[in-house]
Amino acid sequence: MGTAIGYVDGPRLRRSLLAAAAWVTAGRDELNRINVFPVPDGDTGTNFSHTLRSIAEALHRLGDAPLPDVSRTAAEASVRGARGNSGMMLSHFLLGFNEGIGSRMRVRSQELAAAIRRGFERLQEALEKPVEGTILSVAREAAAGAETAAREEHDLVPLLRRTLARADEALQRTTGQLAALKRAGVVDAGGKGFVRMLEGVVRLIEKGMHATDDAGGGAAAPAAAAAAALAVVAADQDYRFCTEVLVRGDHLPSSADARRALAPLGGSLLALRTADLLRVHIHTDDADAVFGVAEGWGDVLTRKADDMREQHRLLRTAARRAAVICDSACDLPDTVLDRFGIQLVPLTVMFGDREFLDRVELTPAEFYRRLRAGGEGAPPTTSQPAPALFASAFEHARADADGVVAVVLSSGLSGTWASAEAARRTFAAEGAGGVEVVDSRSASFGVGLLALRGAELADAGWDAGAIARELERVRGQSGMFFTVDTLEYLLRSGRVTRGQAWLGGLLSMKPILSLDRAGHAVPAARVRGRAALLPRLFRLLDAALPPQRRRLRFGVAHADVPELAERVRAALVARYQPLEVLLAPVTGVLAAHVGPGAWGVFYQVEDGTPDLGAARPGAS
Repeated sequence: MGTAIGYVDGPRLRRSLLAAAAWVTAGRDELNRINVFPVPDGDTGTNFSHTLRSIAEALHRLGDAPLPDVSRTAAEASVRGARGNSGMMLSHFLLGFNEGIGSRMRVRSQELAAAIRRGFERLQEALEKPVEGTILSVAREAAAGAETAAREEHDLVPLLRRTLARADEALQRTTGQLAALKRAGVVDAGGKGFVRMLEGVVRLIEKGMHATDDAGGGAAAPAAAAAAALAVVAADQDYRFCTEVLVRGDHLPSSADARRALAPLGGSLLALRTADLLRVHIHTDDADAVFGVAEGWGDVLTRKADDMREQHRLLRTAARRAAVICDSACDLPDTVLDRFGIQLVPLTVMFGDREFLDRVELTPAEFYRRLRAGGEGAPPTTSQPAPALFASAFEHARADADGVVAVVLSSGLSGTWASAEAARRTFAAEGAGGVEVVDSRSASFGVGLLALRGAELADAGWDAGAIARELERVRGQSGMFFTVDTLEYLLRSGRVTRGQAWLGGLLSMKPILSLDRAGHAVPAARVRGRAALLPRLFRLLDAALPPQRRRLRFGVAHADVPELAERVRAALVARYQPLEVLLAPVTGVLAAHVGPGAWGVFYQVEDGTPDLGAARPGAS
């Protein structure tokens, strides 16, 4: 007979949510295969596990804490990390669950059941057009099961088992509740994700933390294995883009007002509102119109528009051989990341005792605003991602590809490479290989352009090992030159001495810096006055670039000087006629070390790529 559990406190809830996230991740592929409603785009498992992964990352950072803090952290992280219909619905449930927990330091059976009930109610209230046979039906029955058990049980172990059993019964009924599920012979994927979440908690009690053996994610029934790929999109759901946007502002509309504003633009509409954040999910044919409305509400932190028709087409083909990951210092625009499916692992920016995940909780625009406002009394500092963040990203990427290539910030500038490599070793030790970590030996677009090339090769069918080798070759033909407007930030980071900074300021000297082959910052030149910078930089580029080149890319990164950066971009196009020139603001984790007014040019020569067929093992 097992040990009775009389209450849930902060550490217990934290461990339960971590176990739930691990168990959903273990079954992600199955959830993707059976995803046919509302559209068969095969990503419910990815979206549901991504949302839970955001929660897990926040809870790892939090550590053991009181129950209200754990509950609130999970709910807030779900808003920031919610992805897709299923992720948004889960987030609504967790916001309601957090309301049900309130300020209690412990909850017993009836209080826990009431919190689950409040989670269901919050979810139902958020749906403009509630549909039975979805996660809504499963959550309702889970709440009813918990309430029934709480009237008879003080021990939470049988309560959770009965809650799971009731939810699973509701899940099995979903097949007959929706025509799309009935035609495919599957249960609702979002509802199954919710059941797996509950299973993860029960398994924690019965078998220990994160028990993922016999995961049940690999052996779907034949009908289920091809369900998403073979399903036909209903005419009233045939929108092109799965569109999401996260907005921060002081005067955001309510969730209901946001839904009303966007309702004419599409379907599958969900809106999540907290004190200063609003996340919207909608299926639409006009993603730009959605983004335009959102920009009128506040600062847009993230946006995406996945082409669901293309996703459905790809479900009928083999999985990609490789996925590409890079850290948030890559400075690639969101449009490029979305187009190539490149996943970001965020570094952290600190203003005083406040921490922000780079490009997730703090955009470049918000970083510069805080910097101009005085940085809350302290200069910004930065820290590398923990290995656990990379490990989670590797797991997520392996759901969609046979291998993973991670391109990261120079090991000579940051511990980010060491974190990624530690995660790779752990991943390999657990029998889940196929991960390659490439030290960019650079920063900003020096990372981003390599990742972009890697994603192009992945789309061409290259495997992870071949991509990593090619990126290391291209890295030897790449480089950068950058300058700063003030030596203050380099002085703070130890890149120049106090005497050099004083003399440089006195003489109006502007340094031009580069990176050596090990990825360390080194001086390349110095000029007197800003006007001399671009001509000297061009002379440096002329000397660095091979005279004969066919595939040349540039990136121009700037620290809050967009007009200057655009002039540099135009000059590069006119002088070198490159394949392309990307332009973006320097993200906060780099701007904290170079300061406002800095800018740089990154070049990548891609000539010499071996034949694509020869690079693929088994090619004849």
